[in-house]
Amino acid sequence: MTVLRKINAALGAATGFQVRRVRAKTAATAAPRAPRPVPLGRAQPVAIVRPPGDPRVDRLLRRPVFIIAPVRSGSTLLRMTLNAHSRLHAPHELHFRRLEVHFATGLAEKSLAALGLDRGDAEHLLWDRLMHRELTKSGKSFIVEKTPGNAFAHKRLAACWPDARFVFLLRHPASIAQSWHEADPGRRGPEDAALDALRFMNAVERARGGLTGHTVRYEELTDDPATALKGICSFLEIEWEPGMLEYGEQDTGVVAKGLGDWKEKIRSGRVQPGRALPVPGEVPAALHGICAAWGYPAGPAVR
Repeated sequence: MTVLRKINAALGAATGFQVRRVRAKTAATAAPRAPRPVPLGRAQPVAIVRPPGDPRVDRLLRRPVFIIAPVRSGSTLLRMTLNAHSRLHAPHELHFRRLEVHFATGLAEKSLAALGLDRGDAEHLLWDRLMHRELTKSGKSFIVEKTPGNAFAHKRLAACWPDARFVFLLRHPASIAQSWHEADPGRRGPEDAALDALRFMNAVERARGGLTGHTVRYEELTDDPATALKGICSFLEIEWEPGMLEYGEQDTGVVAKGLGDWKEKIRSGRVQPGRALPVPGEVPAALHGICAAWGYPAGPAVR
């Protein structure tokens, strides 16, 4: 036995430690290996949009409510009045559709496929879990989601949650366009605002044609809120609660900037009348078609 071994044997028995010679660093050991980069740029499979294979297992949410509305249509005001109901939790816009699942490796994709799931299924599981977490924290019965962009994906919402319920919120198209312009006049002129808002309005109209739901108008909500909200409660099969009209100073979550003509309605905690309807002859020509579809007078084309 060498001297070093004898010393290590005695030292180890007494202290549990041993002496080791320090080796010179080589090129291979001088620095730790850099982690292999994750191939985020790999081509991703197309997400298949389909209902859950077993809703009892694949979905935690039951009968979620989606407000399908264009921008600047009063959806925040509606959200807050519904959130004042003891059974409805209507948080700020969640934008959950922007949460996507990507496979960093082919093995991850194959592993999910072995479970009978694809990328779209995994995204649906993620969305459902996120909203169920929010609902559970509230202690209420049903979640209400109102992100305007949901109108562009109404078919996917219906596939993800086959028991979902839809409330369509309409407003005079010219009022929507004007409010959209006023929200950021430096970014959108009146004409650009009308055309941009029209994209959302057309998406809402497509959703109305493809889904079953309940339609309410912003003008009804502000002129006769009790009747409008009673109609929604009846559709949702819940009792009407007068406190919905006095939503008060409760926590309202994240509210978008530039609330425009109904900012004071939110601050007051009570639904108040909205602005007067546009004069029919002043409605931009680009909005005449959607005005007709929604039953609003448009008048002659504006030149």
